[in-house]
Amino acid sequence: MVAPFAGVVASLFQTKHAIGLLSTSGIEVLIHVGIDTVKLDGRPFTAHVKVGDKVQPGDLLLEFDRQAIIDAGYDLATPIIISNSDEYRDVVTVAATSVNAGAPLLSVSHQ
Repeated sequence: MVAPFAGVVASLFQTKHAIGLLSTSGIEVLIHVGIDTVKLDGRPFTAHVKVGDKVQPGDLLLEFDRQAIIDAGYDLATPIIISNSDEYRDVVTVAATSVNAGAPLLSVSHQ
């Protein structure tokens, strides 16, 4: 998984299944890889960043073994949450399915 924008790593779960980012424009994003993947205790995940690291679009954040997650019986659906969405006029999904690195996923409009 790569950084969607310029910003800083605000949080990284010990199990490396979820990461929080803060964009340079103030958007707070939580990316949670898979459903209930916390139960894997970090086994199929590798973090390439730590809390406080500055990131640019396309920087490698996390790697994970997709097949290991699927084989363990977990859904790879990856919720992406704008945790401060109430500060924005609009948060719109641009792509509802899988997305290639660098392709738009969400559009956030300031108030």
